[in-house]
Amino acid sequence: MGMTTAVRMARRELDDAGLRGSILVRDLDSGDELGIDAELEWPIASLVKVPLVVATLERIGRGELDPAAPITVRPGAIATPGPIGVSKFRHPATIALEDLLYLSIALSDSAAADALFALTPPAAVAAELRRLGFDGIAVRHLMDDLTRTPAEALEQAQAYLAHTLAIEAATAGHGHPVPQLDVGSANIGSARAFADLLQGLWRPTTITEPTATRTRELMADNVIRHRLAPDFSSDASRWSSKTGSLLNFRHEVGVVEHADGQTLAVAVLTQSRVPAVVQPGAEAIMAKAARIIHNELRIRP
Repeated sequence: MGMTTAVRMARRELDDAGLRGSILVRDLDSGDELGIDAELEWPIASLVKVPLVVATLERIGRGELDPAAPITVRPGAIATPGPIGVSKFRHPATIALEDLLYLSIALSDSAAADALFALTPPAAVAAELRRLGFDGIAVRHLMDDLTRTPAEALEQAQAYLAHTLAIEAATAGHGHPVPQLDVGSANIGSARAFADLLQGLWRPTTITEPTATRTRELMADNVIRHRLAPDFSSDASRWSSKTGSLLNFRHEVGVVEHADGQTLAVAVLTQSRVPAVVQPGAEAIMAKAARIIHNELRIRP
């Protein structure tokens, strides 16, 4: 299969599933890469937790933050709801700063992430990314802002209406009346920007080794494994990743380390044009399309 054929097949898979998306797969040692619309900018939802953790760990490394510092999280003090972690607590809890990092990445706990943002605000995270040489990711707002979309104002049976708005109200320039989906005001990034960040974590140059090592460990512990993991995890490979979801946007970025030593970054950012909350088929097709492109770069022993 030629590379052009692989890209065409991956595009067709996405389109048939009602998806529009960007994919980039990169060999982290050779630099070879192949993708689809890798420069397009997308609202990144929980993917922002990766740069948040990197910025926090860099500050820890400089002695600006104490990883063992106790952070008391009180119900209602951080409004961010969610299905897991601190978001579901009913009583005040004291959690070490470093453990908030684990909750933010491995469980995608948005309340834990906002506790970290209280120490390193979005503007400071953005500045840290620029200092490290990563310019393609914009960090502008808290995770709590992601809970203020039309979806939260509707009953579950009407949630599809929020997805319809998300799909139909976008402008040709990727503006949107829902600010969390507007590339001019949301946290945004591209598949290429996240592949660059993954490269910096797995093959660090500007990111310090302790930061890179710990972030890799946290991404390897990710418990959300229904999206790309089924196609990239095996006895002969290790998959480390972070997902992001908001209304009709579904993303995942990660690194697959094969037993023969080849290591590839995979970044998949998608938008569905199907107004439904639960779309397991879309999750599977994201992985299938990424795997088609991955296989073109995979070095066979």
